[in-house]
Amino acid sequence: MTITTAPVGKRLRAQGKVRQEDARRHHRTVLLQHLFRSGSASRADLARTTGLTRVTVSDLVAEMLADGLVEELGAPVEARVGKPPTMVGMAVDSSHIVAIDLSADDKMSGAVMNLAGTVVHRAELSSVGAQGAAAVALTTELAKSLVAMADRPVLGIGIGSPGIVDDRGTVLDAPNLGWHGTDLGGEVARATGVPVHVANDANVAALAEHTYGGAADGGLMVLRIGFGVGAGLILEGVLLHGHRAAAGEIGHVTVDDDGDACACGRVGCLETLLAVPRLRARLAAADDKAGLLAATGARLGEVLAPVIGALNVHELVLTGPLDLLDGPLRDAVTATLRRRVMAVTSDGLTVRTSNLGDDVVLVGAAGLVLAGELGVS
Repeated sequence: MTITTAPVGKRLRAQGKVRQEDARRHHRTVLLQHLFRSGSASRADLARTTGLTRVTVSDLVAEMLADGLVEELGAPVEARVGKPPTMVGMAVDSSHIVAIDLSADDKMSGAVMNLAGTVVHRAELSSVGAQGAAAVALTTELAKSLVAMADRPVLGIGIGSPGIVDDRGTVLDAPNLGWHGTDLGGEVARATGVPVHVANDANVAALAEHTYGGAADGGLMVLRIGFGVGAGLILEGVLLHGHRAAAGEIGHVTVDDDGDACACGRVGCLETLLAVPRLRARLAAADDKAGLLAATGARLGEVLAPVIGALNVHELVLTGPLDLLDGPLRDAVTATLRRRVMAVTSDGLTVRTSNLGDDVVLVGAAGLVLAGELGVS
């Protein structure tokens, strides 16, 4: 996974064997991945499932017990002949993760979470009018306050940011926040002393759906609609980043040559129709609100149809305010896609809103830290 820890094209979940010098770390990741995905297991079950030797599993489990990453849970409930095995599972409350969502137009939201993605504490700051260095300062302030709330060791800080973000946590371009080549990850890490992982908010939302949201097998496209508009794409287990980390920047595709000015400097971008502040302003002035939402959904379906047709994704997940997305807009997107792409593609396509609701970026940011620090996703 290319977030801050892996090269482009690496699968999100650990598979296969690696070079000998990396084997121990890889095998530990395989065990954590299994416990995270499948729940508790005995050492013998872990050896059978992963293909590792019992000696290797026992050694690694002992190491992870000492590190507080796993815990012994006792014998299983069902009776067995002979001595019952001791089950081990991830110690989800042993550490905390700080997650921050910068995708809203008027606030920065954050949470302290356990390793299972359960929220322990929340905090938010108004970000109205914040740009450039002021927006960085607000993000840092929120991160420091959340770290102070944690009553467990903080594994890391995950941040979902609008714009193009490279694998070092630098925001290369986020026009709505006035960030251009901004070392957001470095600034927050220096202020908190905690590892920081930053990614585009749409990619983070895609990671959330992949890790926690019950996404099915097959291609996944997550469209994040907030302060801006962007897409995250997962194909065959790979989170796509593209040339210069700009994959998914569909919000800056021009859809109206005579449209409104966009923060990127051009006119008529999809973002000028669909970003939450713009769409709410248009709705406030509209007599037929349902009609406006349906027309916007139809335009969105027209933009997405070539992408869906080319990539043959299985699920399109819309994330953002449900009062805007779940209704006429989603229905129009679905109808337009079914009309514009081949039946072999559209018949298997699911268009839905996120199961994770408003927390999708926060949950994904927690997953970002799990992947970056433990290799778990």
